[in-house]
This record gives sequence, C-alpha cells and structure tokens, in this order.
Amino acid sequence: MFAFITKKPLWVNLLVAIGLTLLFLFLVFMTLNFWTNHGEYLRVPDVKGKTFIEAAGFLEKQGFDVVVQDSVYYDTIAPTVVFKQFPDPEATVKVNRTIYLTINRANAPKIEMPNLVGMSFRNAELELKSRGLKLGDTSFVPDIAKNAVKEQIWNGNPIKPGTTITMGQKISLVLGAGIGNEEVPVPNLYGLPYPEALALTEANGIGLFVVLDNDLRDTTAGFVYWQNPDRLDQDRRINRIRAGQMMDIRLSAIKPEPKIDSVTVPPKDTKSEF
Repeated sequence: MFAFITKKPLWVNLLVAIGLTLLFLFLVFMTLNFWTNHGEYLRVPDVKGKTFIEAAGFLEKQGFDVVVQDSVYYDTIAPTVVFKQFPDPEATVKVNRTIYLTINRANAPKIEMPNLVGMSFRNAELELKSRGLKLGDTSFVPDIAKNAVKEQIWNGNPIKPGTTITMGQKISLVLGAGIGNEEVPVPNLYGLPYPEALALTEANGIGLFVVLDNDLRDTTAGFVYWQNPDRLDQDRRINRIRAGQMMDIRLSAIKPEPKIDSVTVPPKDTKSEF
C-alpha cells in the first residue's frame, strides 16, 4: 500500500486526499439529520400537579428524558407532586430532550427552632416564615415591652431555641401588652422563696429584675430580702404599681428574719397603756 502511494506523483496523492476528505464530509452531512433528529420537534406537556411517577411515565412515553433537578417542601402540596418543570409547558424542543423536574418532598425536613424571645412581633413573624414555620395563636401578658415576644410555644408547651422540629409546624407567641392602665397593690415579697415571689408577681402582671448575692448561684434556692418599690410608702400606705412594670429584688441564700408590716400587724392601742 505504501509502495503504491510513494510511486505516484505528489500532486496525485494530494488530489486523492482531497477527494477522500470531501467524501467524508459529504457522508457526515448526509447522516447529520439522522443523528440529531433534525426537523423532529415535540411540544412539552404540562406535568405540574402530577406525582413524579405519573409525570415521568408520561414524559418518557412522549420521547423525553426525565431528571429530578431539585426538591422543595410545602405542606399544602401532596408529597412527590411536581412543583416546577423546565422547559416550561408548551415549549417546542427536540426529541429526546431532558425535562428537569422540581418535586415536593415526601417528608418534611428537620430544622432548629430559632430564638424569637425579645424580637418584635413583626420580626418574629418574618423569622418564622424564613424558617418554613407557621405563626400559631398569639396571646398577651402585661409587660413594658409592647408587642415583644416573651415566650414561644409549640404544641402547648414552651420550646427552647435549637430544638429540632419539622418544617411547617405552628409556633404560638406570647407578646407583651405594654403597661396597663390599672394599678395593683405592690406585693410584699420580703422573705419569700424566689419561685413563690415569681408566681405572685406574674399573677399580677409584674416583671422582676433579679440580683443575686455572691454566695448564691441558683435563683430557685434564693430568698427575697430587698425589693423596690417597697410594699409601703413613707406614710405607711400601700404603694401601687401598674401591670407590666418591673420590680427589683435581691436574693440571698439565707432566709431573712421576718419584719413587722404595719398593714399585716395591727398597731398597739395606745389608749390601753394609759
């Protein structure tokens, strides 16, 4: 074969090479339509709202390839239902074109509960929405911080930040109602264990700012030995406070000695002494 090529003049070999190249290109162009399905087009059907199995089976029968591109989660949509498709419905594409589907997840994803306490109601609502959670019931308690979140509730119980829950859950919020117009008597907290003092003030809608003595580490083991405002004013009359306002208290590990309260202990009858 090589002897045949070398015996021919160079110009003959060049003509042969050019001829073979032209023949190859001709064959390529003649078969290009076959390999690329030139002129064969399909209209993309609308499969949104169908389950993935239904959509995939239908598309494959029409001559399309199917790939799950992404998944989302909406509790208002049935599991595995097609939420989005690309190309869009009614688009004209070639045969064997791949259709990419976004489907709704079968199981709700797990997320961590955010910390909403201290946020404004508006910011808490936006935070819930961004995490895929829903706003449940709202209730109000007397507190100086109006519309600030005081507590977050799930299934009737307080939920701590970082707790793992499923997306789509309803979170109820306890909000501050601001300072009320009604005044209540300042309770006497002196000598009370902290849990009792807390229960008493919460029942009256009063907040507490707590300071611990150096020898105390646990508030539940402390006793109130100082409060502001006091139970009585300088004229020995009962002070009053509005619901939603704060009281300052100090706690000690040692229960203080009881002190005489002229309201609870009647004064002596001075006439009997004379």
